Amino acid sequence: MDRIRNPEISVIVVNWNRRELLRACLASLFAQAGAAFEVIVVDNGSRDGSREMLEREFREFPLKIIANRENLGFCAANNQGIRAAQGRYIALLNNDAEAERGWLAALRRALDSAPGVGMAASKILVWEDPGRIDKAGHLIYPDGQNRGRGSGEPDRGQYDTPGEALWPDGCAAMYKREMLEQIGGFDEDFFAYADDAELGLRARIAGWRCLYVPDAVVRHHRGSTLGLGSARRLALIERNRVLLAAKLFPWSLLWLNPVYYAARIGAGIWASLRGRGETSHFPGAAGKLRMAMALLKGDLWALLLLPRILRKRAEMRRIRKLGPREVRALILAHRISLKALSQQAA
Repeated sequence: MDRIRNPEISVIVVNWNRRELLRACLASLFAQAGAAFEVIVVDNGSRDGSREMLEREFREFPLKIIANRENLGFCAANNQGIRAAQGRYIALLNNDAEAERGWLAALRRALDSAPGVGMAASKILVWEDPGRIDKAGHLIYPDGQNRGRGSGEPDRGQYDTPGEALWPDGCAAMYKREMLEQIGGFDEDFFAYADDAELGLRARIAGWRCLYVPDAVVRHHRGSTLGLGSARRLALIERNRVLLAAKLFPWSLLWLNPVYYAARIGAGIWASLRGRGETSHFPGAAGKLRMAMALLKGDLWALLLLPRILRKRAEMRRIRKLGPREVRALILAHRISLKALSQQAA
């Protein structure tokens, strides 16, 4: 397949058995205006004809395919794409998302707009209901659980002002290659979920900034990878919450992690009694039991990885620019309220 010479932007799309969604995603990319770019599709061992569709329908486009024999996860696949990328800017777009025509150009302008900006976050809308916000940047709770800012809210223009964000959602993001070369790519121990949070917070600790770009609009099919009611998805989210905090949080927040976690679980139980929050994906007593077992599995899973994660914590000294007090202040400045967190569904 043709490659363009010296692309300014490399767009990485990770795919796993989502042929029809991937087709729509790529169609939106190849309709982009105002940007010189290449597209790298990393296929994680799909068995649904995704690769054949790419070779048949997109052979005339600047597209490179990296075909894995098995599902290596979101993190490893994106790292493969980053290594193969030629551009000065690295954009990520989920295979279940579709970008509006000026998406790439808007993100690129943001990265060039001020010194120290290494990341740009999109305005992500719900595909099935484009009048509703999926994510407009990210927020975090002090136990390590993160959520999209404005998730589930009607889009009334309340997130149409550019400004600082904590980090971009990996569904639709752009990073400077210079930043990634300094801090490293995705942590492959995370496999999937909270991987963008770990990369983004690591970059913030290394002194890089993130801007939210409301003109960079994407529509996203929520939860299409494993499904919103997947126990494996919930176990990965819980495991990676613990790993994120253990790797990057200052000790002043880590000591309080069990307290914040207990408060969040309590608020989640209260929300579940009214049919709200994450528990809405796990209906009935059997569903609540599946949910509890998934959380327990995630915590035990995290304990097994903890020694390796703590070694990575020590290695952060190499890139650290923010001290513990500054990291704590950053997290608390972008804190999601307990009420909002307990009533949202990821």
